[in-house]
Amino acid sequence: MSVIVLDGGMGGEIAKRYQGAQQGLWSATVLIEKPELVVEIHRDYIDAGARMIITNTYSTIPSYLGKEGREDDYVALTRLGGELARRAVDESGQAVQIAGSLPPLSESYRPDLVPPAEEAMPVYLNLVEALAPNVDVFICETMASATEALNAATQAVAFGGGKPVYVSWTLNETPGSGLRSGESITAAYNKIAHLDLAGFFFNCTLSEAIEFGLEELKALTDKPLGCYANRIAQVPEGWTLDNDLKTERRTDLTTDHFVDACIRFIDQGASIIGGCCGIGPEDISAFSAALDNKSH
Repeated sequence: MSVIVLDGGMGGEIAKRYQGAQQGLWSATVLIEKPELVVEIHRDYIDAGARMIITNTYSTIPSYLGKEGREDDYVALTRLGGELARRAVDESGQAVQIAGSLPPLSESYRPDLVPPAEEAMPVYLNLVEALAPNVDVFICETMASATEALNAATQAVAFGGGKPVYVSWTLNETPGSGLRSGESITAAYNKIAHLDLAGFFFNCTLSEAIEFGLEELKALTDKPLGCYANRIAQVPEGWTLDNDLKTERRTDLTTDHFVDACIRFIDQGASIIGGCCGIGPEDISAFSAALDNKSH
């Protein structure tokens, strides 16, 4: 089975390299103030071995942009995110797929804040159409509930011009506990099984929870599976991006441990693998090298 190396976290790399990005608009800030940095980070991941990169459009949503009265800019900034990813790929000269990020429309990890379909569907339609000219696939990522995934994936399938659509759920940190909504992986899968999807992922959760999840998921489908774990130990209940609650970072997930986890994901059937929050180019580079060694 050939493995596609996915990139790592974008927001964390932006925060490391640009102080002004750590509040309010978050990763959307650099699209406005320092777009060259987005291209640089994409290129760093490509140089590290990533052959699929995700657009920096996780924060180009009305709810985040509205914090500074820029909610009407969400389509233009989403389009720019796609253009910058395409530029990075073109400059690299490598054969790299671009995945258009379709994120939660309120907060990550908060199934209780998922907007109703009549609000979500028009926004997802606009995001899909803004990304479509520059992406090869779509990924509905960090989906915390079955309904959240259904809203995003329905629009990507309907309006994405026939490009492949992946759904990626975020899981409860306790392995075997299903999605953050409390729904089982099987229930979440069944909610979108009628859609013509290209494959199914888990992201922005513990590697241990992903291993359990892959075991359940591979019994449900023959389509490609993927995953990108994070370095977050736990998300406090009631967390939002800008409130006083803080996520804790894992100190035990060294680069070696990350690589070992990725190799186990392959053994569990995953074929598209990278990293999420807290995983950087150095981790992706180490995983790429380990894959090269494994294939020789």
